[in-house]
Amino acid sequence: MSSNAPRHTALDALHRSLGATMTDFAGWDMPLRYGSERDEHVAVRTKAGLFDLSHMGEITVTGPGAAALLNHALVGNIATVGTGRARYTMICQEDGGILDDLIVYRLAEHEYMVVANASNAQVVLDALTERAAGFDAEVRDDRDAYALIAVQGPESPGILKAVTDADLDGLKYYAGLPGTVAGVPALIARTGYTGEDGFELFVAPADAEKVWQALTDAGTPAGLVPCGLSCRDTLRLEAGMPLYGHELTTSLTPFDAGLGRVVKFEKDGDFVGRAALEAAASRAEQNPPRVLVGLIAEGRRVPRAGYPVVAGGQVIGEVTSGAPSPTLGKPIAMAYVDAAHAAPGTAGVGVDIRGSHEPYEVVALPFYKRQK
Repeated sequence: MSSNAPRHTALDALHRSLGATMTDFAGWDMPLRYGSERDEHVAVRTKAGLFDLSHMGEITVTGPGAAALLNHALVGNIATVGTGRARYTMICQEDGGILDDLIVYRLAEHEYMVVANASNAQVVLDALTERAAGFDAEVRDDRDAYALIAVQGPESPGILKAVTDADLDGLKYYAGLPGTVAGVPALIARTGYTGEDGFELFVAPADAEKVWQALTDAGTPAGLVPCGLSCRDTLRLEAGMPLYGHELTTSLTPFDAGLGRVVKFEKDGDFVGRAALEAAASRAEQNPPRVLVGLIAEGRRVPRAGYPVVAGGQVIGEVTSGAPSPTLGKPIAMAYVDAAHAAPGTAGVGVDIRGSHEPYEVVALPFYKRQK
């Protein structure tokens, strides 16, 4: 896009009418919060929250060679994803560096939807288009074809049931099915980025306001509130979920990020980055690099991305994400630290916050896991 003006989602006017504080995120004007981000966070943990995620990038891959193309282009075994199911995976460079983390939905035998992060949607589209050479498959930019609305939290199944006749009880985590929500067609996926049960609804942009309003009407008695990107970040941080540009970058392989399990060497055919990733896998086994851990503050000061993690006067790592945790009542962070200091309970670890070394407890991720 030549213009530098931010893009607007189909729900833009609605956010403004709700008094949202808007922010530029990956070239989109997005709601940061509507009222108190803490209240929004707590609503998702205890009741339900409603999110506009229309900035995410949808890319459709179709054709008899679609599965083979995705197996070649991505690190996961996409050919084994059943129709109506989804998989978390990554797309890597030839050198193994992470270009993006993705969710791939298999909509039909020869049709997949790849959902990329907003900041990487163009990069992923370009990479898939380039990698499609020689495959009997078509890569289509569907970013303008969908609005994406998420309802997340323990009350979300009951709220969504009020506006759909789809079989939500039969819909497993990481599955998606076509259905009708508030009378309009939708792809209903049981996915999310909050650590709670919830759903993501892919609808036509023209239908987004109707769906948002129907969910608001059905959910308000159950405590549902509209939620912005700010609480989405603290929710995913508590749930130990990586964010591209923080825990995941082109300078890290999935093995560096502790997510080597998404790389499937046993699948048929070669895939982009295989040789580099095999090397990274054996490196990680013999001599683990820095490890992604959780840090919980003993004091009140909040660590931010880029702050050094220290022990014994030496820098032993770096914070990738940090925020006050409404659920724990203390500041928390994710950080890459040297393997020698990565064991939960390791003593003497701190974060250098503007020259003062604040004590932190090393813990295993996630910080928060919902009771099922």
